This record gives sequence, structure tokens and C-alpha cells, in this order.
Amino acid sequence: MIAERVQATLFGKIGEHLYSAFINSPKINNKNAYAISHNELPEVFDAVVIAVAEFDGLDGERAIVAPHGEIFYEPEVRNMLARLRNVKLINISCLYEKSCGAVIFYKTRQDTKILLVKNNNGRYWSFPKGHIEDGENEHQTAIREIKEETGLDVTIFNGFREVSEYCPFGKIRKRVVFFLARAFTDNVKIQEEEIDSYIWVDLQQARKMCSYDNDLRIIDKAETAIHLMRT
Repeated sequence: MIAERVQATLFGKIGEHLYSAFINSPKINNKNAYAISHNELPEVFDAVVIAVAEFDGLDGERAIVAPHGEIFYEPEVRNMLARLRNVKLINISCLYEKSCGAVIFYKTRQDTKILLVKNNNGRYWSFPKGHIEDGENEHQTAIREIKEETGLDVTIFNGFREVSEYCPFGKIRKRVVFFLARAFTDNVKIQEEEIDSYIWVDLQQARKMCSYDNDLRIIDKAETAIHLMRT
């Protein structure tokens, strides 16, 4: 159901940016849906299923649709659906996911190393990151996730912001924003529920260990930024 293109017909406005709707699609059994948009919507419009949700008080899954081109991440969708009366959101899967993290470097007199981590459900080395939560900006998410996953307190440098976009699970579209952050200790305490292992490596070794082109591109950008620092 998720990512399906449908035609939506509005029943009425429930709250700000939130509507009840009926969707026309041969692939979707339950035609009742909710529509969300940052703009006023016409009665009938072309839409995309940007989330699938289960509610206490409603039978079956409900599609959440938005006009083509509008992107909503889970915290915002949850906030909008919280305005519904007499029903409670149980579970939701969203088309768009957003995470934030950082290339963390630790500098000594001899060399500079960056931190790579391997998630419990992953096979590849990458950088600490995690999903953005309600009320957070990108910097706050990166700092919180780094602290949770590694135990490190870091300083994020302004002027470095690299975006990686990919589809890890079929139709799900993931955006990850990476910053450049300095750690003042290499004493890592991993979050065992999330992180399987970690390693500090120099930039050359990091390139050998990272598998994805996006990660290699970000390492190159990080190396340039680190070399320009007066530290």
C-alpha cells in the first residue's frame, strides 16, 4: 500500500492540515483514509500513500495520503494524527524516514582518526546516526544519537552538512543528514541494543572499510574540512 499513487476525495476537514478522505485504488481494500497537506486541498486530487497506520478504535489499516511532492516524516505525521478524536494511533509505517548523525573525529598530535560503527542489524561500517524525534532540530538529533550510541560528547562544526539519500527497504525513502563532529576522548561506550562494534581508524582505512559511495563521498568532504581547521 505504501508509496501507491491514488486519487483522493475529501470528506471534510478534521483539523489544521488534516482531512478525512476516500481513496480510489484497485490495490487498496480499505478505501477510507486520512489526507494531510501543508496547503489547502481541492475536493479531488492525485495523491501518494505516505504512511500506513493502525488505530485503536478503527478496523484494519488506514492509508495516510498527501499530494505528490509533499514530504512528511514520522514525527510530523504522528503530531497531525494525534488530533483525531476517539481513536488512538497504535502503529505507523512511513514512506519517508529522516535520520541525523555525524562523522566523528578524534585528533591527537600524531594523527586524526574517525569513528566507524556497525549496527546490530547491519553488515557494513558507517557513522553513528538515528531517527529524528518530535521537537528536535537536526543538530539536536545528531548530538543525542551520538551520545546514546557511543557515550561521546561532541562539538558539531558549522558549515558541514552532507545529505545521503537511498532506499534501504524496498519503497522506503531514507534521508540521512551528516555533520562533522569532534570528540575530545576516544573512550567509547557503545549502546549494546543498537551497536554491535566500533573502531577508530584513519581516513585511508575508513575508505577501505566503508562500502557505500555516499559514505565515501562524505569521508572525502570530511577530510577536506578537517584539514582546513586550525586545530
